[in-house]
Amino acid sequence: MTSNLATQLREGTSKSHTMAENVNFIKSFLGGVIDKSSYVEMLSKLFFVYEAIEKAMEENKNHDYIKPIYFPDLNRTESLREDLRFHYGENWLENTELSPATMNYVNRINQISKEKPELLVAHAYTRYLGDLSGGQILKKIAQRGMGLEGSKGLAFYDFDKIDDESQFKKNYKAALDSLPIKEDEAPQIIAEANIAFTLNMNIFSELEFSLMRVILGKSRSLINSLQNFFLKTREN
Repeated sequence: MTSNLATQLREGTSKSHTMAENVNFIKSFLGGVIDKSSYVEMLSKLFFVYEAIEKAMEENKNHDYIKPIYFPDLNRTESLREDLRFHYGENWLENTELSPATMNYVNRINQISKEKPELLVAHAYTRYLGDLSGGQILKKIAQRGMGLEGSKGLAFYDFDKIDDESQFKKNYKAALDSLPIKEDEAPQIIAEANIAFTLNMNIFSELEFSLMRVILGKSRSLINSLQNFFLKTREN
């Protein structure tokens, strides 16, 4: 008997998915407008999120609801660490702090890991299937937008332990459908998936403020340069 959870999750989070895509930071990213400092800040935030998720999944890997979807090949913590070393240097962690939105996300993961591990299904679904679905497209956008060569600094998007990402997604969805969930638990998992989307959107909103600061800073720099230029032309 199948729970049809994969379909329920897709349909139950469709509104949240659309909202997430329309956050200005994501719209700018998808449009190829990428500020490197904001992008790397995003990686640092995601590092702490994935570190929490993957620690929680490891701790609960024998749970009836986690075991079927426990795939260490999906783990992103080390690839994010690799990217952050590339962009920030070996001491990147010493100069990185958890933002309020990141802290809220990590705290939520830690809470349900201890109190209601079955809800980790929602967070794994939200992050990993999204990564698999759009990874290669986002990699090309980031590569082009930041002028990077090859895959250096883009390890986050490479699932080098997975040979066929399309088939893996099918297997993952089948694993979701195989979970022995009770009838009243599906709505709880779907509700948690919507919380996961909100937590992600809060992180992107923080990044939006960072991006605006950079844009304003560049605008002021451009205005100052123009003012200096006109002053010099007058003097001449």
